[in-house]
Amino acid sequence: MGDFDAIDSLLAAVGPEAGLPARGVRRELREQARLSKAQVARALGVSPSTVAGWEDTRDPSGEIRTRYAYLLDGLAAKFAVEVQEKPEPEAVQEPEPVQEPAAADDASPAYDASTAGAGEGDDVESLAVPEPCVLCGQPAGSRVAGFAQHLDPADCHTVTAPGPGPAPASEAAEPVARQEGPPRGLRPSGRSQGPAGRAFQEPSGPADLIGQAVRAALAEHEGDLEAATAALLKRAIPDAMRLLDETRKGARYDIVAHPWIPDILKKQTSRGADQIWEARPKWTRHELPPGRHEVTALDINGAYLSALKTHLPLGQLEHSAGLAHDRRRAGVHLITPPAWEHEAVLPNPIGQRDEPGPLWVTEPTLRLLLRLSGPKYGLCAPPEIHESYTSGATENLLEKFRVALKDARDAAITENDEVTLEYVKAMYSKFVSTMGESNYNRELYRPDWMHIIRSQAFANLWMKALKAHDEGLAVVRAMGTDELHVIGDWRRVFAEGRGVTEVKVKDAYTAAIGTGEEE
Repeated sequence: MGDFDAIDSLLAAVGPEAGLPARGVRRELREQARLSKAQVARALGVSPSTVAGWEDTRDPSGEIRTRYAYLLDGLAAKFAVEVQEKPEPEAVQEPEPVQEPAAADDASPAYDASTAGAGEGDDVESLAVPEPCVLCGQPAGSRVAGFAQHLDPADCHTVTAPGPGPAPASEAAEPVARQEGPPRGLRPSGRSQGPAGRAFQEPSGPADLIGQAVRAALAEHEGDLEAATAALLKRAIPDAMRLLDETRKGARYDIVAHPWIPDILKKQTSRGADQIWEARPKWTRHELPPGRHEVTALDINGAYLSALKTHLPLGQLEHSAGLAHDRRRAGVHLITPPAWEHEAVLPNPIGQRDEPGPLWVTEPTLRLLLRLSGPKYGLCAPPEIHESYTSGATENLLEKFRVALKDARDAAITENDEVTLEYVKAMYSKFVSTMGESNYNRELYRPDWMHIIRSQAFANLWMKALKAHDEGLAVVRAMGTDELHVIGDWRRVFAEGRGVTEVKVKDAYTAAIGTGEEE
């Protein structure tokens, strides 16, 4: 850069800053354009939590402000929205770098873990005047990713002093306290939590995004159900991400879409698989007693939808070895599975595996094995845990997302609305299947979540097989996430219907053993 170029750059930096609309308008423009925070963040070279902050509590500055204003002006012109600069007085601007480095959570699927260290990409600055910590509310001397907080968890009062009200069950502070510094993988959302125990508040939740999308598709295709359904299925992935974004509003942490991932979760070849074993059931009973048996093939409804309720790691996975299982954390584990001596009547909980020895399993598989080895069941010995990649966890990270999809599914069944039903099914099934290394969903790269959710669906099916067995039914086959074949009066064990807690009949057939007839 020449001398005059450097001077021009300085002059541009001290010039008048670009005007920005009010923060609420910024969010409305993005949502009207059906853009997620992750998409905007990638375009501007920042993190999704930074975009969330611009829409809620703070403003950008410098060159990044100019680019952000250009984007908002373009969206306003596209939708013919008249925006005004925010009327409130300007607060002291938080300095932001002219070119914010891309954090690990903004990396693409080709992100090279060898170039990233713990906490890289976090914008840490010292504060001359302490500000309230975003986690505990006490004075903190540092700002991380735009939010004041304690760098040492020992200084954060959430470790020892709970707040005036009960902590939300969905995202308790305890897993956060285990992190060294701010939790990696999720960052504070910057949204005020408000006083605990407020009364007479309207319940918060996502807007009717699903219903709006269906109505718009039907209107666009003039009531053609087949064409509207086809159009909705094509946009199921971005629409699911938008719904996820909406259901995360008000949550304590924003989801970081691209954290550092250990090599065991990366595909070994472009068409190959990673090293995680999901314990998919593929089991058929070896033999039945002689005679004729009426077999019913049951279909488990919404298997992946129900599996969204599972223990998901909040932050970046951290390695440990030689430690007992910590139920406050979740991830993937290298274990030696126990021997299974009930193959004649029940499938092996780790699925049908030909090779003996240690293998990497997910949190649901490990928890299932530990549960079956406990005093309640006593069906096997505990697995031996060799090493793990885990983070602080919650079972309810996707709960609002799951409930929104479940409610839409239930309403569609009640109203015989097959368009919405197919659309919702595509949303949750494609959401799960494309959050790994996929060219169809660049907004979310969480192969650990993908494996965990799939394994939870398999574990749920296995527990239904155990329930059938315990209730006196003969389990004949268990396949995938949703297929269970049984002999006996299954209606006294399972409720029949189309709801996610019910089952429906997929097939019925006769098995003839030792009678000279074909099965």
